[in-house]
Amino acid sequence: MKKAYLYIAISTLMFSSMEIALKMAGSAFNPIQLNLIRFFIGAVILLPFALTALKQAGRKLVGADWRLFALTGFVCVIVSMSLYQLAITVDQASTVAVLFSCNPVFALLFSYLILHERLGRANLISVVISVIGLLIIVNPTHLTNGLGLVLAIGSAITFGLYSIVSRYGSVKRGLNGLTMTCFTFFAGAFELLLIAWLTKIPAIASGLKAVGLRQFAAIPILVNVNMTYFWLLFFIGVCVTGGGFAFYFLAMEQTDVSTASLVFFIKPGLAPILAALILQEKILPTTIVGIVVILIGSVVTFVGNRFRERDSAMPDGDDTADQSEKSVSQTTAVSNSKD
Repeated sequence: MKKAYLYIAISTLMFSSMEIALKMAGSAFNPIQLNLIRFFIGAVILLPFALTALKQAGRKLVGADWRLFALTGFVCVIVSMSLYQLAITVDQASTVAVLFSCNPVFALLFSYLILHERLGRANLISVVISVIGLLIIVNPTHLTNGLGLVLAIGSAITFGLYSIVSRYGSVKRGLNGLTMTCFTFFAGAFELLLIAWLTKIPAIASGLKAVGLRQFAAIPILVNVNMTYFWLLFFIGVCVTGGGFAFYFLAMEQTDVSTASLVFFIKPGLAPILAALILQEKILPTTIVGIVVILIGSVVTFVGNRFRERDSAMPDGDDTADQSEKSVSQTTAVSNSKD
């Protein structure tokens, strides 16, 4: 159990420092380029673990698996993480970290709308509390950075959708979370590479510049990938994107989904503190109040998940209801795991 909490601590620190590292790299790299680099490196780091899991399961990847990875890679890396990366370039790292951490709220809503899964009382309460916290941070009556907020919330919404598609696909195809994550990263990085090549076509590049999308025109791939930025890229790709997920899944193996999910319940509180210490970002009083409210929502979810796991272990319980509750619980726990 001590190992599990060590893994949780390392994963929490890695994920909570993600926005800070990406913000620091923003001046040297195109946001889409950085997205491509970090997910490719992260996929390489996770590959040995994914191959081991496949070998233990006696499983080989087939065409249907790769079609699933192409879909999840598109939704996760191309759409959600590109919005996330762009949000970091135009808004404070602390704000993006907190807003993105609300993606489990959207995952729960998508699980209800798409998979028709029953939401437990604790999850419903958590959704309401988290939305209130989100509104406090956004403060619609005094918007100062509307674009950053739209990008961050858009990233959280699409990541919530990705979480549901990924979980449904992994269950249907019999793939564990680590394997899904690894090959989703590979597929998304490859798709992003193709898009980057397309934007280098003169006609496409000129068209993108003409409509004000200069950041998407002639996206660089290897520019500034050198020893000057080696340690920054190492931290972003190996430590945060690859290592953060690896330690999270190791923690899940040592304990349970609910305990491992502490990683994402702590992140909304820790990330703004790190941003203030390292980037000297100012945290507004309303942001602090919103963070506290969101953390309360996270605690409600965590406690509710623990009670459901306890009830599901009781032989006299309603197995069907327990299984439904457990499924929603797992969606909440893992939906934040790829930020």
